[in-house]
Amino acid sequence: MSNTGFLEKKIEGLKDEGVYRKLPILEGANEAEVVLNGQKVINLSSNNYLGFANHPRLKKAAIEAVEKYGVGAGAVRTIIGNMDIHEELEEILAEFKKEEAVMVFQSGFNCNAGTIQAVTEKGDLIISDELNHASIIDGVKLSKADKAIFKHSDMEDLERVLKEKRENYNNVLIITDGVFSMDGDIAKLPEIVELAEKYNAMTYVDDAHGSGVLGKSGRGTVDHFNLHGRVDFTIGTLSKAIGVIGGYVATSKSAQEWLNHRGRPILFSTSLPPAAVGAIIEAVKILMETEEYTDKLWDNAKYFKEKLGKLGFNTGKSETPITPVIIGNEAESMEFSKKLKEEGVFVSAIVFPTVPKGTGRVRCMVTAGHTKEQLDRAVNAFEKVGKEMGII
Repeated sequence: MSNTGFLEKKIEGLKDEGVYRKLPILEGANEAEVVLNGQKVINLSSNNYLGFANHPRLKKAAIEAVEKYGVGAGAVRTIIGNMDIHEELEEILAEFKKEEAVMVFQSGFNCNAGTIQAVTEKGDLIISDELNHASIIDGVKLSKADKAIFKHSDMEDLERVLKEKRENYNNVLIITDGVFSMDGDIAKLPEIVELAEKYNAMTYVDDAHGSGVLGKSGRGTVDHFNLHGRVDFTIGTLSKAIGVIGGYVATSKSAQEWLNHRGRPILFSTSLPPAAVGAIIEAVKILMETEEYTDKLWDNAKYFKEKLGKLGFNTGKSETPITPVIIGNEAESMEFSKKLKEEGVFVSAIVFPTVPKGTGRVRCMVTAGHTKEQLDRAVNAFEKVGKEMGII
């Protein structure tokens, strides 16, 4: 008999709180319009910013990589799981990001979990933005360094922490998201870098939602602010705009070599499968050839935001294609999302504890894959449900 009976009580608790859910089931590729649990809906919940997840060139590259290398790498990279295709990926990413070197991890989460603990130790201090992603929070917990938090994008508060604490530590690492995933606002990276240089601290930017989105052809937040060579660690994801799976850190050659020896996911987890690597290389090549995908993404985002704004919806302080529609009340946000799905639009509700109490919202992810006609239909559904519920 299983000893997990206590978990049944916990699940009952989730049901009582109204937060129990079953996973939605996607029947087919993650496109702008999808079949979800048997219903055709416009998809406004995917991180597939550039529509690459089902791109013919990426699929062809993935199939060719499987034919040559098989389906799995067969080992961790430090033993015999490091294929020439992995090396090629790191070289092309370093070129794309205009950085010295890149270390690829199996996921963006793994990247934060592996890098933060490897580059800090006892006697160091990590200073983190209060709204940083869960993977940063977990990565920081794995480090033996001391921790401090600064108020979200508050440069005075960051300087206060540096003034008070800098002299007590060997190395200091300032960590921020590049783009904050719940509100779509961009980090004040130039000011953070200036403070880091003033107080002799290192900088670490998690650019999961900036990769493939901001900067020339989606080179990211560092490129957007033209800070090449001044940010010590830039984390990128390969599962959002790039459309596949994985994460990477763009950094100095010495930091990359150190991660090769001390990044725990590199040492203890099999490297990315060849199909994923082949597809990612092709995605980066496409971005280096053209800006059409990033241009289309921004054009669609602007179009959608303007239409929602005219209807009177509160889209917060977003500066990126992430478009929150802030409702406030948690239950009302859930209801709004449910009614939109009935109208053929899938957009997830995000409520406490993911966002602060009273700031419940649906988070719309506009992509380059959407047509204007699909966005118009989505806006019409927002208008209908918004009026029915008295939100607008």
